[in-house]
Amino acid sequence: MKKLVFSFAVMALAVASAANSYRVTFYQPSIVNGKELKAGEYKVTVKDNTAVISQGKESVEAPVKVETSDNKFGSTTVRYSNSEGKYTVQEIRVGNSKTKIVFGNQSQSGL
Repeated sequence: MKKLVFSFAVMALAVASAANSYRVTFYQPSIVNGKELKAGEYKVTVKDNTAVISQGKESVEAPVKVETSDNKFGSTTVRYSNSEGKYTVQEIRVGNSKTKIVFGNQSQSGL
């Protein structure tokens, strides 16, 4: 019986520490943590408070905060800030989920 309880505890710990992965499409060049990514489809892997956005050999890490919305998002959307014609990723809302990935310092809520 102790073996069975231990096995469940190990499995629960492994699931809790596992990273979540999502797919996102940037339709224009997008800045993430100071790095410009070309338009295209990317894999977003979130673990702890870090997101890794990758496409092939290209990747960038960024500090994030994962939030849960009250309502499900119908599709995956990217929210940007625009400065000097550059689009910086502010958040990714993951389609068919309540998950919102917020990038960097987001003290300017509502902008």
